[in-house]
Amino acid sequence: MRLNGSTSGYTEIDAPAVAGSNTLVLPTGAGSAYQVVRNGATAGSLEFTDKIVSGTAQASTSGTSIDFTGIPSWVKRITVMFNGVSTNGASNILIQTGSGSFLTSGYLGAGSNSATGGANFTTGFGINLYNTSAGVLHGAVTIFLLTGNTWTVSGNVSRSDTAATGTTAGVIALSGTLDRVRITTVNGTDTFDAGSINILYE
Repeated sequence: MRLNGSTSGYTEIDAPAVAGSNTLVLPTGAGSAYQVVRNGATAGSLEFTDKIVSGTAQASTSGTSIDFTGIPSWVKRITVMFNGVSTNGASNILIQTGSGSFLTSGYLGAGSNSATGGANFTTGFGINLYNTSAGVLHGAVTIFLLTGNTWTVSGNVSRSDTAATGTTAGVIALSGTLDRVRITTVNGTDTFDAGSINILYE
């Protein structure tokens, strides 16, 4: 097929030399600047989408957990971002994932920092920053799809109230497609009292 320009020249679209036919349904409208076209929920039904999707930033100023749900099934990478996050206690920050519900066991890995060393975490991906109620956290942790429903994690978070940086790394095998991420604390009872948290996914 050739698409002729309004003055001269053309764009040619060539189909592969295979039997049968294929139908691609173009999206309505022109989309937005810098978007890309991809298959939608039904193969062959195209849609405009952002290369990287930003969630809605949530104020981490109350409650014992911050949840992001409804993550699409096509996502392969999720970045959790912390801006001035604080709690009212000393329990370390924990990131949990899930499929239909949040998984609270089976995580493998550790978090470490230069001041107190490392610690293993099994109920989530732990950010070991010898937290205190005065701790103010900044940074990002990225969760990557390894294969199937197995995800790995890597990230760095620092405290601005003192000179400390913590790293985390680990892996979790979910029973189904990841659709949610929770940020909480190891003890699950400390309350968030400052800052904001958001995610990017792609």
